[in-house]
Amino acid sequence: MAEWYGYDWLQRLHDRRCLWAALAVAGALAIALGSLTPGSQMPSSLPWDKANHFVGYVGLAGLIGLAGVRLPLAFLMAVLFGITIEYAQVPVPGRSGGDWWDILANSLGAGFAVTLLHLLRRGPLRRP
Repeated sequence: MAEWYGYDWLQRLHDRRCLWAALAVAGALAIALGSLTPGSQMPSSLPWDKANHFVGYVGLAGLIGLAGVRLPLAFLMAVLFGITIEYAQVPVPGRSGGDWWDILANSLGAGFAVTLLHLLRRGPLRRP
């Protein structure tokens, strides 16, 4: 394999699509489990809720993108998953579902991830 501007290790890591796909599924399951847990079973002290949403969906959209899904579709998949989970929370005791601020935080996180991947692919991961 040719060296990619000194970032050959990053290119090799980037090219492990099966690994990223498995981690994306695991991430989606972790988000679903955490999001659909009744409020009474959640830890009493979590950091700022919107930051949790942002970080979770940075990870999810990033993993989907690394798995080989085109970045606009990775963004759309993460956002639609976030909307679905948000409305699936409605019947869960102690959880408020359908919160548009949570959906916005999810979407901003997904957008950040795909933008970062896009920039990496145009820079250090660009093929010569």
